[in-house]
Amino acid sequence: MNKKIFAMLLVLVLTITMLAGCTPKTEEPGETPAESVFLSIATGGTGGTYYPLGGAMAKIFNENIPGVNANAQSTGASAENVNLVAQGEAELAFVQNDVTYYAWTGTETFDGQAEVKNIRGMAMLYPEVIQVIATAESGITTIEDLKGKKVAVGAPGSGTEVNARQILEEYGMSYSDLGKADYLSFNEAADQLKNKQVDAAFVTGALPTSAVTEVTQTADIVVVAMDAGKIASLSAKYPFYTEVSIPGDTYKGMSADVTSAAVMAMLIVPEDLSEDLVYNMTKSIFEQRQVIIDTHARGNDIKLETALAGMPIDLHAGAQKYYDEKGIK
Repeated sequence: MNKKIFAMLLVLVLTITMLAGCTPKTEEPGETPAESVFLSIATGGTGGTYYPLGGAMAKIFNENIPGVNANAQSTGASAENVNLVAQGEAELAFVQNDVTYYAWTGTETFDGQAEVKNIRGMAMLYPEVIQVIATAESGITTIEDLKGKKVAVGAPGSGTEVNARQILEEYGMSYSDLGKADYLSFNEAADQLKNKQVDAAFVTGALPTSAVTEVTQTADIVVVAMDAGKIASLSAKYPFYTEVSIPGDTYKGMSADVTSAAVMAMLIVPEDLSEDLVYNMTKSIFEQRQVIIDTHARGNDIKLETALAGMPIDLHAGAQKYYDEKGIK
């Protein structure tokens, strides 16, 4: 081999070696990447509770987990959020626990669809109360009074819409019994209540729900009570429901406590999200909980000791690691 060919081969070997050294490191499954990690947090309408809580969690992650860039996104809520996580378009999402179960089992809202098995639970949060809000002038005082009325039943695919349909069914009613069923977000429902475009609205959320509070600033409302017996029979069919009392001082114009039903809010993540990352996210939420409390009163209901109560699907390994460390079962 002459010197010219040898020199050319030497240059080629050195070039390949240098390129190999510049190849980006491939992360092992479950390993938190060293570079910046973007976390999209799927919440709900800006007039609900998910959105401000999602913003508080984004702040916690950004300030406590190195390399994380988290941002809360307004969405159509529960059913949409399940799909966003399942399709890799969100890394964390707020969902009602009943809707999570329907996705997992391919039932109710997800009937006829493939079971969504690539999601995992991260934490249970707080009770979400199904509130039926009517304008005072509508004359609505009972669920039966909704017949023939214009009613906002929740955004399409939302947990609220599922609740509205199931509650009406328990009273022997369907959307066809209403004067009109409008599929509206919390903010849209609030605007139409104020403008007298709808007579009542179903709102599933933490107490107080900001959209409802906003309505009371310019309109008189009635918080419609549900029959305890109907709630009990509803719970027998759907174990996610429980009876709750809406305190009489929750909204302007209320004069007494009101009986209603509730489900639970929870957090889900993708099955393949880094174990280390989910561990740090879970840890940060509970160790920096005051940030959430300072944002919304429902932060007081997010407690480590109840983080697994009512978990309807498999837990993510990263969250499980944190709960094991804390002795939470």
